[in-house]
Amino acid sequence: MNPVHLTGPNLALREVEPEDTDDLLAIYGDPEATRHLSFEPRTREQVEAITARSIDSARATPRTEYCLAVTRLGEQRLIGYARLATEPQQAATIGFALHPAAWGKGLGTETVHLLCALGFNVLGLHRIWAARSPLNEASARTLLRAGMTEDGRIRDHVFVHGAWRDSITYSILEHEWAPIDGLGTGRAAGSEAGHSPGR
Repeated sequence: MNPVHLTGPNLALREVEPEDTDDLLAIYGDPEATRHLSFEPRTREQVEAITARSIDSARATPRTEYCLAVTRLGEQRLIGYARLATEPQQAATIGFALHPAAWGKGLGTETVHLLCALGFNVLGLHRIWAARSPLNEASARTLLRAGMTEDGRIRDHVFVHGAWRDSITYSILEHEWAPIDGLGTGRAAGSEAGHSPGR
């Protein structure tokens, strides 16, 4: 397995490590950070399981899930968690969460660009899509700034906080994506590079 390492002007994506659990808990255990996500705040045990599952997914053959740590460029500490899961027809879904201290600085948009670099440049995908809570206007701005197009609404898509919630979906096609300046080519995925692994 060749580890993923992609760099942007301010951020990097790398494989998750056991030492990331505390920093991931600071995000996934925080009610504010998870307010618009598809789940309620996680416990330490749940975050430990997410860390372990993320590490295990990197060893799968073929690899269909990329659960990655978001760090500031040149630093090791996790400030966010990003995920790309491949689907049939050269497609993938993406999602991410950043620590609230990193909000409002354009880092979400850069995270989406890094995930697109993984999907389009490394895995040879044709389409990448994402979904957000209807109330998460910051996410809407982030996805649009990254070049994605709003596709529509999935009704009663997620059951969270005791109620069903819609999702607003966005997508981007390989020919629509324009990489930002400073985005490195990186390395990833070894035998999977150049095509979309099946699910």
